Amino acid sequence: MEEPRPGKERKRFKVSPLLGLDAWIDSTLYELRFRLVEFWEDTTIFFRRFHVTGWRRVVIELLGEGFTWGTAGSVVMLTLAIPAFHETEKNWRTRDDFAVTFLDRYGNEIGQRGILHRSAVPIDELPDHVIKAVLATEDRRFFDHFGIDFLGLSRAMTENLRANSVVQGGSTITQQLAKNLFLTNERSLDRKIKEAFLALWLESNLTKKEILQTYLDRAYMGGGTFGIAAASQFYFGKSIKDVNLAEAAMLAGLFKAPAKYAPHVNLPAARARANVVLTNLVQGGLMTEGQVVGARRNPATVVDRGRSESPDYFLDWTFDEVRKVAQKLPTHTLVVRTTIDMGIQKAAEESAEYHLRQYGKEYNVTQAAIVVLENNGAVRAIVGGRDYGESQFNRATAAQRQAGSSFKPYVYAAAMEKGMTPKTLVSGGAVSWGNWSPQNYSRQYLGKIDLTTALVKSINTVPVRLAKDYLTTAPIVALAKAMGVESPISSHKTMVLGTSGMTVLDQATGYNVFATGGIAGMRHPFTQILSQNGDVLWDWKKDGEKPHRVLSETANNNMNIMLAQVPEWGTGRRAALSMTRVAGKTGTTQSYRDAWFVGFTGNYTAAVWFGNDNFTPTKELTGGILPAMTWQRFMNYAHQNIELKAIPGIDPTMPKQEKVAEAKQKAADDDADALTAIERPRVLSGATATAVREIGQALKAAPQLKLPVPPEKVSVL
Repeated sequence: MEEPRPGKERKRFKVSPLLGLDAWIDSTLYELRFRLVEFWEDTTIFFRRFHVTGWRRVVIELLGEGFTWGTAGSVVMLTLAIPAFHETEKNWRTRDDFAVTFLDRYGNEIGQRGILHRSAVPIDELPDHVIKAVLATEDRRFFDHFGIDFLGLSRAMTENLRANSVVQGGSTITQQLAKNLFLTNERSLDRKIKEAFLALWLESNLTKKEILQTYLDRAYMGGGTFGIAAASQFYFGKSIKDVNLAEAAMLAGLFKAPAKYAPHVNLPAARARANVVLTNLVQGGLMTEGQVVGARRNPATVVDRGRSESPDYFLDWTFDEVRKVAQKLPTHTLVVRTTIDMGIQKAAEESAEYHLRQYGKEYNVTQAAIVVLENNGAVRAIVGGRDYGESQFNRATAAQRQAGSSFKPYVYAAAMEKGMTPKTLVSGGAVSWGNWSPQNYSRQYLGKIDLTTALVKSINTVPVRLAKDYLTTAPIVALAKAMGVESPISSHKTMVLGTSGMTVLDQATGYNVFATGGIAGMRHPFTQILSQNGDVLWDWKKDGEKPHRVLSETANNNMNIMLAQVPEWGTGRRAALSMTRVAGKTGTTQSYRDAWFVGFTGNYTAAVWFGNDNFTPTKELTGGILPAMTWQRFMNYAHQNIELKAIPGIDPTMPKQEKVAEAKQKAADDDADALTAIERPRVLSGATATAVREIGQALKAAPQLKLPVPPEKVSVL
């Protein structure tokens, strides 16, 4: 065949490398698809041999679903377990070697901490009836379960359903130990999940004997004692090795509710509880009725210690503060002179309990916390909760709750530092900060309004506008920290309205700066640390934090002028006192979860919080109701028989007589309804106390007396 065009060579085309690569990819993918289809067909044919029908198929399907859900559940459970296991990273085995005896401000012993925890006896040396009494009451199947007793839990649920109330608990000793070592008494699902995982962790890391030993050594037993050995010494004045069956039953009964069944407080209740323990011994098959009948007929008698109650929340926090400064001291056996005033402490406790009993159900509120400072920085009282025996979690020093409007004074104080005054006019209209448009409590907006009215009426839009247009959040956070707030304060714009968590101690410390004229760094729970021989090892005046100014005198006086209006014609009228002027601020958070009143006079500063441990809302409880009423009640006591001082920067003259009469009548009504009448005893008048102080200072400054003749050379006729 001839070429189409004779005399010319045929033109050759080169194949592109990319075209070749594309062809290789296509052929490879086709081949892979073909092989996969072939493999799937072979696999399907193979598994057809195992094809089942009828009831066998149902079993296989259930096993398959169970495996799938079990795998998913394991992943979820592992996710929930991780936060719990973080708790075990702490050095929980070690206990402090401090032995601290605490005195109140007048030198009276009020409690001990430290060495009391170490009064332990090896479990092999404990009497058999002590171990049996504890196991029969707290965990009969302790040696049979792996940390969680599902049989015991189902039995407890059955009994509770029958009784239509909680009559039995399902927690094992291991779970209770996990709570005591790593968690708080907060009633929440999160805590129960952590408790279960930590119980399993303890079972895998400790022997049963070690778990029981640790539980007996560290459980709170009432009266400020921790551990069954220390409780035996406290209640019966004898070693745990020597207690009889009746005494062992009484001790075993304390684990459930140590404050309720403490025999030095309520001996009949303690004996009734001990009788229940004896019944448990018989029902559990650990003893016969004949063996316990002697203990029933001859119940335990305790050492008479009066009815003095230890301020345990205060002691727990103060013990932590002592350890911070005592690490470098030459001895760890210490005597600490604290600042607590037991009269004010009891008045604060009584006031909180009184209002919870009277109004708790009405407002759906179950807990309260209080901190009282004298304006020289001395901590005079701490109420960390309603019942220390039920829950040792300190809501005054450890719980961070949203401050609500009680945070606004920090915003206004920053504005005063910028040169504003109580009469400065700011728009009270609607304000938007990005996509955030806060509303006022009344859902109404105002025109131009002065800062005093905005603070007294707790207008939300004004502090937001101050932060947005004049301040930003950074100087507000810095000022709050400088005033002594230790909780982390968010710099987010919503912090202006108190969305950050703060402790009651933070609030009392911060407001105390207003009461001291702008001076911070004055808070202290103890004045001296001494050795057992009485040698002063640490002194607040010499070794404590040095007071320093954080607010200018002008700014501080302006703040006090505004805050003094709140109890007179603002949201805090229920806190007004009849004998002296009051300054302060109420606070209420979203959904009414937290209610605050923080206020001060020329003598004292105090913060009061009401709420629920599980963060459930109250029934529209505001800071101007129970917190203000509680504050007024114990402050009425605190200001009896003392020299009244003026608040820095404000006229001490009392407001109009009708407001004074109203405050007096409110105080009289409260006193008429009091559960227990309390009156502060007069120790010294103000003039006498001043004279005594002057004499003491003169004696210290006087030169040492020198005899003209040595004493040994003086002859007596």
